[in-house]
Amino acid sequence: MNITRNTTDNSPVTRRSAGVTTGLTAAAIATALTLSACGGTSDAASTTPAGGSSASAAVTGVQTDAAARALLPQSVKDSNQILLGVTQVTGTSGLPHAGVQDGKEVGLDLDIRAAVAGKLGITFKPQTGTFQTIVPGVQSGKYQVGQANFGVTKDRLKVVDFATYLVDGQSFVGSKDVKVDSVKSLLDVCGLKVATSPGTTFQKLLESNKAECAKTGKQPYTVQYFADTAPIYLGLQNGKVDVYFGPTLSLKVLITKIPGTRYLGEVAHTKVGFVTAKGSPLAPALNAAVNSLIKDGTYAKLFAKWNVADSVIAKSEINPSPSF
Repeated sequence: MNITRNTTDNSPVTRRSAGVTTGLTAAAIATALTLSACGGTSDAASTTPAGGSSASAAVTGVQTDAAARALLPQSVKDSNQILLGVTQVTGTSGLPHAGVQDGKEVGLDLDIRAAVAGKLGITFKPQTGTFQTIVPGVQSGKYQVGQANFGVTKDRLKVVDFATYLVDGQSFVGSKDVKVDSVKSLLDVCGLKVATSPGTTFQKLLESNKAECAKTGKQPYTVQYFADTAPIYLGLQNGKVDVYFGPTLSLKVLITKIPGTRYLGEVAHTKVGFVTAKGSPLAPALNAAVNSLIKDGTYAKLFAKWNVADSVIAKSEINPSPSF
């Protein structure tokens, strides 16, 4: 998860990526830019208010939880600010996690962020990075917290702590011509041209299972990695890509935006959370804030607002057992 926007990086839409034609019309590029998901290139501090401009307005009536706030380190209590590493929000394809509509940043992740800030009595100060740089940035202290649809994995648990806030999945969307009707495991995409983003849970799953097709006598799948999602969408439309492997919540929205695409199914799911440095007191504070939102009903309302009630968790956990 990049999960993910969400689980994308910072390459421009005109980048020459393996297997996808770059001779695009101006109209196609404009469409791709409108639909492209998170993938900021800048490390400069964002001017977006805590939780995003629209998210702050959308989440109202959240009362500070004294017990959760008490878990914050004194330096945060004094400043009432937390430096947050995030990916750039663009277009609408990153929804329901995050996107831009009518010139405003909106999305479930932004609403959760704003609600957590309210519970802790702090302001998140977003700083834009890329999906691949946020975890190292949290490790180094550049960011105090990271949020970019990060799924809990064994490898990430070695270097950061998690405070979970939802469940997302790893799913496939197919082009209009793909000969597969549904995908329940990676064996169902053997022989296909698969596109995904680098440095993600999707890459990890594909690489760790790449020998399974041959074991069953099938042709292996081939994988093309794209740091920006726009070429993937164009590849699905022009036949250069058979299937896209990405986050379930975003892909279910994607099929309503990209003509001719079909949702094929989910092969795994992962708990998603805020990331902090190992041993940071911020993880327990974030965990307590999310659980307070669950208890008072705010959490369920946010998921109902974005029509993703099946992605709720019963409680926030610190460093739960990973799916893979």
